[in-house]
Amino acid sequence: MMNWEQLLSLKRQGDTNKRLRKEQDETRLGFEVDYDRIIFSSAFRSLQDKTQVIPLSKTSFVHTRLTHSLEVSVVGRSLGRVVGKKILEKHPHLTTIHGYQFNDFGAIVAAASLSHDIGNPPFGHSGEKAIGEYFATGNGKKYKKALTPKQYQDLIDFEGNANGFKILTESRQGIEGGLRLSYATLGAFMKYPKASLPKKPTAHIAHKKFGYFQNESTFFKEVAEEVGLLSQEIANETIYSRHPLTFLVEAADDICYTIIDFEDGINLGLIQEEYALEYLIKLVKDTINTSKYNSLTTTADRLSYLRALAINTLIKEAASTFVEYEKEILSGNFDMALIDKSKYQAQIDDIIKISIDKIYQSAEVVEKEIAGYEILATLLDRYCTATDNFNNEQDSNYDTLILKAEGSNFDYKNEDLYTRLISISNYVASLTDGNALLKFQKIKGLEI
Repeated sequence: MMNWEQLLSLKRQGDTNKRLRKEQDETRLGFEVDYDRIIFSSAFRSLQDKTQVIPLSKTSFVHTRLTHSLEVSVVGRSLGRVVGKKILEKHPHLTTIHGYQFNDFGAIVAAASLSHDIGNPPFGHSGEKAIGEYFATGNGKKYKKALTPKQYQDLIDFEGNANGFKILTESRQGIEGGLRLSYATLGAFMKYPKASLPKKPTAHIAHKKFGYFQNESTFFKEVAEEVGLLSQEIANETIYSRHPLTFLVEAADDICYTIIDFEDGINLGLIQEEYALEYLIKLVKDTINTSKYNSLTTTADRLSYLRALAINTLIKEAASTFVEYEKEILSGNFDMALIDKSKYQAQIDDIIKISIDKIYQSAEVVEKEIAGYEILATLLDRYCTATDNFNNEQDSNYDTLILKAEGSNFDYKNEDLYTRLISISNYVASLTDGNALLKFQKIKGLEI
């Protein structure tokens, strides 16, 4: 069974001495430093031009990946604090001997939540699919024979979570260990603590996707072992249990996108107003103040009130579920999302179903996702082709120009093919919606 002292490790990459919680400076607590480092990073700032629901939307009130991540971190902090208070009541030695406070749990979950989308490509989830399909069925399929099965799987199932771990931890020239976050925060970030193969080995929610690329496998293992994640062998591969606080990060994300994507759909006019408010009222029927609700005169105010009430309701329930199942979570046997245990599951399912039908499959979203596929496939093809030709000493003048313009952004000179391809994919994924479009237009000669 996992133990909280290990799980709350303050260690950072490169540390030689153990960091003790009771020796921490309360004005600059290590877990809070994690949050600061993420929010000031260029990778986080780029999320302001990656839209959450409508790709390339120019509508100001639609959530970007950045505003979504900030909101998830706020919900995550609340979840962590509520849970932390209960955990410390159950395990008082964590405070009396080690010095942990309930706010520590909130700080870890907030930082991990803040960074949960940091590795996502432009154009929403279709961006991940576009990168994967370039290598699975596009011109990138030619690399299959030259790569190991895991390396190729990393590319054809390109995963934002694995890319996020790479961004947070990858050493660059002059910057050892990336952002050098605490291992507790990295552990909570690691939503799918496994490699790309075996693919979905069980129905456990932690096995749905994967959490690291092959180049990060050694450090991923170091973090997992430092925080004491349980391991098991499946198909001759080591797969780890989730860090318990990952369930809170996931719950914060689930709560926000369920309620706030729905809110965006209403604001955009994609979901009929009265119809939508009715569904939210069903979700908060146990806590709604009817007289207060009826006193609100605008749709925006009514929607804001219901959203706040719905989020608060789901926070309390998710925290309660976590505490109830703490033993199963610590033993690695809790195999679903906290929100899947919700007594409001029927209402949540109804809201998500409407969002899929009215928002995610709306004409504007579909049209922009189609454009995203073409843009990302073109960029990948140009960069991969120029890199291949350079390494085969067959580079044309056009290849030289491409690498002169972009070469410092990815590792095209590396002798290892996989490293080159992951580096290119990582760079394309790091682009904002606007930057990707601009680079596509320049390559196509549409903008000079």
